[in-house]
Amino acid sequence: MVKQEGTTGGGAVTITAVTTVAPALPVQEHRLPLSNLDLILPPIDVGVFFCYAAPGGGAAAVLKAALAKTLVAYYPLAGEVVANAAGEPELLCSGRGVDVAEASADGGAVMRDLRLGRPDESVEHLVPKKKAGVMSVQVTKFRCGGAVVGCTFDHRVCDAYSFNMFLVAWAAAARGSPAPPAPSFRRSFLAPRNPVPPCTGTLADRLFVPVSRAPALPADAATANRIYRVDAADVAALQAAAGPGRTKLEAFTAHLWRLHALAASRRGIGSCCMGVVVDGRARLRGDGAMRGYFGNVLSIPYGVMGAGALRGAPLADVARDVHRWVAEAATGDHFRELVDWVEARRPEATVARAYLGGRGEGATACVVSSGTRLPVGEVDFGWGRPAFASYHFPWPGGAGYVMPMPSARGDGDWVVYVHAAPEVVEAMEEEPTVFRALDSGYMFG
Repeated sequence: MVKQEGTTGGGAVTITAVTTVAPALPVQEHRLPLSNLDLILPPIDVGVFFCYAAPGGGAAAVLKAALAKTLVAYYPLAGEVVANAAGEPELLCSGRGVDVAEASADGGAVMRDLRLGRPDESVEHLVPKKKAGVMSVQVTKFRCGGAVVGCTFDHRVCDAYSFNMFLVAWAAAARGSPAPPAPSFRRSFLAPRNPVPPCTGTLADRLFVPVSRAPALPADAATANRIYRVDAADVAALQAAAGPGRTKLEAFTAHLWRLHALAASRRGIGSCCMGVVVDGRARLRGDGAMRGYFGNVLSIPYGVMGAGALRGAPLADVARDVHRWVAEAATGDHFRELVDWVEARRPEATVARAYLGGRGEGATACVVSSGTRLPVGEVDFGWGRPAFASYHFPWPGGAGYVMPMPSARGDGDWVVYVHAAPEVVEAMEEEPTVFRALDSGYMFG
């Protein structure tokens, strides 16, 4: 047994067993190249967790048996990321398996005591640290009979859209339900054109930069991690204030951008950079052919604006600017161009300028990634839908990262994961609406 220091609202977490779960059928070992859109991602892990009120005593066994079945179709998650001859990452589909840790919350801790709004004090010990492979799982039991299922996966292998597909398939296998459509690993969807056309001066060239030309990131930037709830009424009010034709995410991003401007002004920083993650599947193939594609199909457009101008602008004006630069990147032409742009610069690694504050203006930086397609209600392993769920992404970079997702209550509320500078968190918590604190009554009834 291994005891992990840190509290979950009442004691340490003790790892009682670790099992490596391999696919139920043998995998013919082979290498699967990462696509050019995978290669724009840094080597970073993403976490997600689900809280269940009463899964029963055999939860871990059910999860492991279903995982073995699901990994047959999702075999890349059972592999390893290795380097190819050029030094680039690629997948070794070896059937290594997924490490599954079983844990218990010590000290008589009950799930209602979890301070999920402060993930550094709670979630950090419920989502596993991946030590090997592409993915890892941790199942933590509580005295009250509840359990938390936490997962960590390598972002270079897949995006949240892809991992959501896996979660739904895993849950269906646990319930004994028919399997959803199998994932596609067809890299030809994202093949570069031949010959690769010139890419200098394109939108891709404005949004991404080779690492060798990227400005240095600020060292040891202080950050804070929070999880908030946003009432459905506040989401609707933001969208109404943002003006006709604006999406909920555009309105939310505009509001967040203005809060960053408030925080920047207090620090004497003159400008703020805000980015939004855009999924390209439907843009590249309007016929739905990429609906089941497993991998990364993302771009990150951004805007930079003066902190003073942002603070003084109506929400509708800021939302109009967000819509402009998001729409510019939400096209099939941009994603095809981005594939070519990466090809022309391989094997050098690249980075999204949004994480750097744009083009080196010394701006604050934050990226919004929509998790609103997290299928909370479908992640039912046979003991009901989760009482609470959230992604968890405390990445080491100085840029902020914010992900809204649907509340497990299914009532239109949002849960929002926030990784940001302390002064941004302070600005969020000072306002009377939108970012509200989590409490056990909201999460667990």
